[in-house]
Amino acid sequence: MSVDLDHIRQVKAEADCLFTAADIEAAMDRMAAEINATLADSNPIVYSVMNGGLVIAGQLVTRLDFPMEVGYLHATRYRNKLSGGELFWKARAEHSLVGRTVLIVDDILDEGHTLAAIVEYCRDAGASQVLTAVLLDKQHDRKAYAGMRADFTGMPVVDRYIFGFGLDYKGYWRNANGIFAIPEA
Repeated sequence: MSVDLDHIRQVKAEADCLFTAADIEAAMDRMAAEINATLADSNPIVYSVMNGGLVIAGQLVTRLDFPMEVGYLHATRYRNKLSGGELFWKARAEHSLVGRTVLIVDDILDEGHTLAAIVEYCRDAGASQVLTAVLLDKQHDRKAYAGMRADFTGMPVVDRYIFGFGLDYKGYWRNANGIFAIPEA
């Protein structure tokens, strides 16, 4: 597959910066404080949802001041495309979840189908409590179910195609140090 890197670079150059690195740091600090207060005595397993949750989870766990096990889950509906399809599992939990508190960390709560499926998977595997943390909550009325929200949220974000800090544009720019939106047409 040939990638037009000039196009990929142009997307970043023309993007609107919605949140700076400093905005993200402040949101991560707030989330960590809430998580520390909630999970300090729970001996949780913290799972990053790959690939999007990699950046946020890596920075979030260093702010959590309690013992925990860390791992990853990989379920996707996007597969480097711009819209979601059927859920595809690439990696499931390696720990026993029976009787455990599980914190699922992901980049964004968009429609939430993937996150809802992961939460259900953890509950079915015997977790006593499953909580979710997302950096961004996209503001729209297309959630997987009415009232869906994460237990811990960094920031609300407008309903645009966004990338950066774990979120990708066609597999690229997860490494962008900020949250960017493709210009509106």
